[in-house]
Amino acid sequence: MDDVCLTCYTRMPDHSQRSACTGCEYRLRSWLRDLPHHYVILQTLLHPDTGPARRGGGGRAHAPLPVRVAALDLLGPGQPVLLDDPHGDQTGGIPMTALLMGWARYLAQEFPAVNRDEHGRPRGVTTCTAAQPWHGADVPGLCQWLTAYLPYAVTRPWIDDLYDQVQDLLERAEGITDLKPRARAMDAPCPQCQMFALAEYQEELNILCTECPAVLTPDEYLAHRDRVMPQLAALALRIITPAPQAAA
Repeated sequence: MDDVCLTCYTRMPDHSQRSACTGCEYRLRSWLRDLPHHYVILQTLLHPDTGPARRGGGGRAHAPLPVRVAALDLLGPGQPVLLDDPHGDQTGGIPMTALLMGWARYLAQEFPAVNRDEHGRPRGVTTCTAAQPWHGADVPGLCQWLTAYLPYAVTRPWIDDLYDQVQDLLERAEGITDLKPRARAMDAPCPQCQMFALAEYQEELNILCTECPAVLTPDEYLAHRDRVMPQLAALALRIITPAPQAAA
């Protein structure tokens, strides 16, 4: 395999058996953890607010649609691939369950399975015939199933397609639920641009700079913070401490 991550194109260790780096795996795992939370909120947002039209008010002059179309695009039935759209009049994308189930089936058809006889002895290796999510075939169950098989998925040459499609699915959900990943500003300045722009994101394995391409692992940031913060604290103390007055 190439030693470059297929999703972010960063260099990986030589002779790596992975197709995606640990940072992208962590990010994808976070997305699969977050999707069920969006799924619950989308269900509550599926039906629009209703009420009688009022003169001079904000009521409707006609009956609203029975569902919110944006939420239905994500929660409704569908196929795991987009249909041809020669007229360009289709909106939305692949629904959540259809996309996740499509990937579960695809992964299962590649995953090596050991055939055993009635005594439990191995009788050769083949591929699985179908995905069987242990916790159900809904969004939470499929996300748990895909997460369990993620260590295998990151070794496959199609991991960038899975990564891109799950990212797109999450962004579509975030556009409706307005539930964004949390970020925490870090105390130490960036070691590259010297700006106080380092941040720890909920979905990221590493510490990122918002002003330059700097990326630090948690251990690298702690070492950097322990090295520079005492110097900055001493400098700040000298600035705020008034100079001694000369004797008359």
